[in-house]
Amino acid sequence: MLNLILAIIITKIMIGGTLKSISTQELNDLFSKKSDFTLLDVRENEEIAIAKIQSSTHIPMGQIVDRIDEIDKNKPVIVMCHSGGRSARVCGYLEDNGYDATNLSGGINSWSINIDPSVPQY
Repeated sequence: MLNLILAIIITKIMIGGTLKSISTQELNDLFSKKSDFTLLDVRENEEIAIAKIQSSTHIPMGQIVDRIDEIDKNKPVIVMCHSGGRSARVCGYLEDNGYDATNLSGGINSWSINIDPSVPQY
């Protein structure tokens, strides 16, 4: 079932579905302003062990379908992964389920390069 859902999401993105995105600088500005949002990290446990943004909520991409109720529908969700590919697919799924989802362009890799060099790159 998950593979079917992911295939639908990928197809939707490939045929021109609209995807909101945010840069790491814009995300940093939201943190500075203490904006109310959920930063959802969809990377795997092994990746989280290497590098993470402290205030993020971690739900691996493969568990989103089963754990979607853990994500607050009443506030914007910024979705991140390593470089932006997986998070883009999750954004599509969340949008289809009534969430205000935005993809973090460049993911944690961009965060490490542009915002916080203390976060390891991998």
